[in-house]
Amino acid sequence: MARSAKVEDVQGLIGSVIGTSDWISVEQDRINVFADVTEDHQFIHVNPDMAKMTPFGTTIAHGFLSLSLLSKFAEQGAMTIDGVAMGLNYGFEKVRFLNPVKVGAKVRGNFVLKDAVEKNPGQHLLTYTVSVEIDGEEKPALVADWLVMQFVR
Repeated sequence: MARSAKVEDVQGLIGSVIGTSDWISVEQDRINVFADVTEDHQFIHVNPDMAKMTPFGTTIAHGFLSLSLLSKFAEQGAMTIDGVAMGLNYGFEKVRFLNPVKVGAKVRGNFVLKDAVEKNPGQHLLTYTVSVEIDGEEKPALVADWLVMQFVR
């Protein structure tokens, strides 16, 4: 469950870790389904035999697959302002893919509140710096500044 905060407390949370999601496993079935949906069937993602011959030694998840998991991770790692009616993905300021996610790896999202601005009455633009961590790896899969607009009643 996402963390909840009163609108008057949001500014005081800037710079702090809001939450970290549970680990999820990135298996070949998930990678294959993503390849089908996006029509990106590059061998490094879907052909284990050919992928063995690369420096990774196995198939890896699409970078966009790792990025798309932010929605799932946000269920536990992001914050909901009390009284929110809905939230919308507002885009990204920056995304960097730093480390490939090998098949079978576990990943999770770590959310730090970078900024919070009331754009209009009841419309709050939250910016998170999110890292997708890989279990057992020092370097994360990706780091992104993600913008989320929350509409508060």
